[in-house]
Amino acid sequence: MHEWLIRLRIATADGSGLARAIDYSLNRWASLIRYAQTGNLPIDNNPVENAIRPIAIGKKNWLFAGSERAGKRAAAIQSLFATAKLNGIEPAAWLKDTLEKLPVWTMRRIDELLPIKQSAQIIPT
Repeated sequence: MHEWLIRLRIATADGSGLARAIDYSLNRWASLIRYAQTGNLPIDNNPVENAIRPIAIGKKNWLFAGSERAGKRAAAIQSLFATAKLNGIEPAAWLKDTLEKLPVWTMRRIDELLPIKQSAQIIPT
């Protein structure tokens, strides 16, 4: 197929839609064939798309978070919640657990509170 795309590209006029599509495929060829070579990679990224869908849908509602700083904080929390969901953790349970531990937690160990680190310790979704 790679050789066929190269031959087709040679015969296609530069700047055409078909040329752009072929160039796109050829420029990403290594990534495109990785799925077929390994056999254990998912064919799509639906889990990621499903995780960010609520953020994409709500972004108009969050345009006025109060300030740029508040918006960045809201984005960080949304990212942590999405990570929790992807790791089978109920976000509210993770947040409750984290807020209870935080007052006595050392900064040196703060990464241990991330949802990805706690997947085995918190109530699953």
